[in-house]
Parts: sequence; C-alpha cells; structure tokens
Amino acid sequence: MPHHKIAFIGSHSVRKTNAVHSFAGAVGRSGRSVEVGREVVRFSPLGLNEGATPEAQLWAIMAQIQQELELRARADVLVTDRAVIDNFAYFLRVTGGEDPFDVKPLVARWSQTYDLFVRLRPDIPLKADGVRSTNDRFRNDIEKILDMIIPRHVDPTRLVELQASQVTEEFDWAGLVDRLCGPRPQGEPEPKPVTYAPTLWDSPSN
Repeated sequence: MPHHKIAFIGSHSVRKTNAVHSFAGAVGRSGRSVEVGREVVRFSPLGLNEGATPEAQLWAIMAQIQQELELRARADVLVTDRAVIDNFAYFLRVTGGEDPFDVKPLVARWSQTYDLFVRLRPDIPLKADGVRSTNDRFRNDIEKILDMIIPRHVDPTRLVELQASQVTEEFDWAGLVDRLCGPRPQGEPEPKPVTYAPTLWDSPSN
C-alpha cells in the first residue's frame, strides 16, 4: 500500500490539533496504520508568536521537514499538524515579506510532497492555551499571508477548506479518508491498529 500524507493547516487556534487526531482516528478505523506529526513550533528553543525571530521561524520550517522525513514511511498515512506552507506564513510575517535565508524554493518544492491539505478557516474566537497568542490582529495577519501564498504553492485540487467550527466530535471524516487513500478494496485483511510510535518530538510533558 502506498504511503499518503495529509496536512491540516491554517493560523493558530483554529482546532487543527483536534482535527488531526479526529482524522487520524478515522484513518485507523478504516483499517490503515497512521502516524501523527505534532506542531513543531511548540518545541522551539527560539521562541514563537509575535516575539519570534526570523531564525526561530526558520527553525520551525526545517523542523517540520525533519519530522515528516522521520515519520513518512512508518505508516500508511501521515497526518501532520501544520505543513511547511503555514510555517512559511509565520516566517514571512516576522521578516516583513522578505526571504533572508532563501527558503522559498524549498517551501515550493516541499509543498508538492503532500497528497492533501485541509485548511481550517478561523470562524471561532481565539482561546488561550498557555502557548499560542490571543492577539486577533496577529492571527488576521497570518490569514492574509496564507491567502496570498497558498494559491502560489498549493495545487487547488489538493486543497480542502473547512470552517474551524465544523471540527466537532460529530464531524464525519470518512469521505476525506477515502479522498486521500481511495476506498479500501474488498477482501483485504482486518484493520490494523492505530500506531503512534515515539519520536524525538514526543516528551513526557505532552
């Protein structure tokens, strides 16, 4: 079975993490093994949110790619909490639209490695989680940058858009699983369990 990669993208506090784990559960129930890539910026030693530096956002882009390289072949499906494209949006905000490390070609090329993107739009209020900013202007800035760069780097046939408010316990992900992987052929073995192998991105406190 070929490996598939799907990224849930957007600004912060749009229920990406909830969507990632709900979708991963649906993948497992479909009989496929699944790995989950966590939001790498939460592990950044260089800071995040409005106070992040260009170097901090460069770290996030590179860490995103590293994590995906490590996890891609471990399961039938890799589900990531963010992708290079939305990490690039935060990078462009802090650099004022400049590209001092010439990462745009890498972002463009790496964006082609995803089979599907799910962009969550912010129709819910910001909620403090102890990590992410609750500044509306900051989130709006990121959304504007995403509106600009997504059409440039993401194939529209590989993009699904949902409102954040749609991500509830009742949301049915089965159709999206089939879109990503195709319907499961009849006569295949019994479903495999959902697997979350430990990685360097896991820590006892998370």
